[in-house]
Amino acid sequence: MPGTRKLGRPTAHRIAMLRGMVTLLLENGQIETTLTRAKEVRSMAEKMITLGKKNTLASRRAALAYITKEDVVSKLFNEIAPGYAKRNGGYTQIFKLGARRGDAAEMAIVRLIDKDATEEKKVAPAAKKPAAKKPAAKKAAPAEAAEAPKKTTTRKKAAPKAEEKPAEEN
Repeated sequence: MPGTRKLGRPTAHRIAMLRGMVTLLLENGQIETTLTRAKEVRSMAEKMITLGKKNTLASRRAALAYITKEDVVSKLFNEIAPGYAKRNGGYTQIFKLGARRGDAAEMAIVRLIDKDATEEKKVAPAAKKPAAKKPAAKKAAPAEAAEAPKKTTTRKKAAPKAEEKPAEEN
């Protein structure tokens, strides 16, 4: 078991909780939990993805022993792990969300790093030169907004209330 965090649970409960959270992370791509749990989940999720990259019978059986759903294991080996073939670790990221209302526990999101976004970031530094022209376009935008007529809505005035007259008797 990675780390030494007890997470306030007996060993069997802690292992079952982490197995479920790793399964949900691989199934959905992200989960929201406390920061200390997130750090433990990240550790195990990265080990599972590394097993998926090996793609051997032994690694598949090891993943099946830890992940609670068979369809998630097949997703790990067929979809998730091949996307990280060129990456050596660092498959997940943790975003801190702040304190939870009620008990002030530090909350975080554990997310699988997007495979496509990492490839685009490598291409993005070459495209930085054209980005310098954008500030000039932003200066022209406020001038256009000032020239455009503003749409205003007017409220219809309520009809004046008729003065109350006593009922006439015949």
